Amino acid sequence: MAVELVDFRSITKAQRAAAGEILRSALAHLPSAHQGAGEAEAEVDLRWNDGDWLGSATLDGERLVGWVGAIRTYSHGWELHPLVVAPDRQRQGIGTTMIATIEARARQEGVLTMFLGTDDEHGGTTAFGYDLWADLPRYTAAIEASTRGHALTFYRRHGYQVIGLLPDVNGPGRPDILMAKRLLHL
Repeated sequence: MAVELVDFRSITKAQRAAAGEILRSALAHLPSAHQGAGEAEAEVDLRWNDGDWLGSATLDGERLVGWVGAIRTYSHGWELHPLVVAPDRQRQGIGTTMIATIEARARQEGVLTMFLGTDDEHGGTTAFGYDLWADLPRYTAAIEASTRGHALTFYRRHGYQVIGLLPDVNGPGRPDILMAKRLLHL
């Protein structure tokens, strides 16, 4: 079945509810990611009302199967946040289509760099469980996904590079992995 990308602000109230459920279910492996009562719905509402956020929803017929957005953080750098696909529709090219779409829009607006953070709260990378402060440059240079499905692998396939680690921001030994991609060359 063919999917269609539409402006996030054009989706129906029922599709917005589905966006919250997708956010919760796609990130269920992350204990701190929108798992509390109403947290995912609050994130959807926040993005819906944020004038500095640009988003697209992916529809399969009337069913919302994923959504992506970018925050206009800097004049020439946007933060990719979030990119989520319904678990039963992952590994079908939907994420790839969404990332290409948001990057194309960023390029049209003269954005030079797209960046993101991808947490490791569950042991999905080789940085999990270590005192990264002991040798932060070494851990940053050597990081790899240690489990199938960590977003680090997806983003690397799409040209993103690890540019740093934020040690312990999700608890001891649980880093945020900062990644970025050059969209336009000067």
